[in-house]
Amino acid sequence: MSKAAKKVLEEAIQSGNPELDLQEKQITTLEELPGLLSLENITRLTLTHNRLTIIPPAIANLVNLEILNLFDNIIEELPTSISSLNKLRILNVGMNRLDALPRGFGSFPVLEVLDFTYNNISEGEGLPGNFFMLESLRALYMGDNDFEVLSPEIKNMKNLQILCLRDNDLVALPREVGELTRLRELHIQGNRLEVLPPEIGHLDLLGSRSCFRLEGNPWVPMIADQLLLGPSHVMDMLRNESYKFVYQRHISTGSQPPPKNYEAKNRKVSRKRDTA
Repeated sequence: MSKAAKKVLEEAIQSGNPELDLQEKQITTLEELPGLLSLENITRLTLTHNRLTIIPPAIANLVNLEILNLFDNIIEELPTSISSLNKLRILNVGMNRLDALPRGFGSFPVLEVLDFTYNNISEGEGLPGNFFMLESLRALYMGDNDFEVLSPEIKNMKNLQILCLRDNDLVALPREVGELTRLRELHIQGNRLEVLPPEIGHLDLLGSRSCFRLEGNPWVPMIADQLLLGPSHVMDMLRNESYKFVYQRHISTGSQPPPKNYEAKNRKVSRKRDTA
């Protein structure tokens, strides 16, 4: 443990400070921090920009934790016990090496913000069966992963205001995204999308506090032409009958999706590499 980390931890233990900031302390394991996982008073724990590879199950001892930030480590797996943090509101595990979220992950009762941007997670075994039961979520950041499809169960996250899906491998979006009536930001740029469900046209994505990003996809000409004029023109187009016909025809033909960009994916720092 670095002297700086030791000093911060000792001060937190002595003062009873509920917010502990251990960013950029060259920490490789939480075992270097004796007493940390016994601090039941901690409400905020920041461990960003370190070298952690695992998070021990004892993280569940921090029963009052509300904010946990593990951004930019080299974590390959999270413990199943993490979802027993019943007061957790914000969890950031972005820029790590996660291939999957643990079993039972969807049981956080009050989680509002979840960020697992820039990992290696995909549909199927990458997400636990109860993932879309996180009804309390307001913001979900899952960009820069390996998703090709998004489950229709996304509709269960009815409180979502921000959904970031940028820079994945998405070839389609489910119609059920249109049921997220509170959604104000939708980021789908940098995927393999050719069409959009018409239902998205009924969302409020054009207000002063809204954001709709859809560039960097191989859109059918009808969308590409409107996108040149701006997202508002795309939204208008999604609501007209001629587009609905184009969409249905595209879906029914079952054509091959655009190819993946394997080269770009393999350059990601989240990919595991031999150290030899």
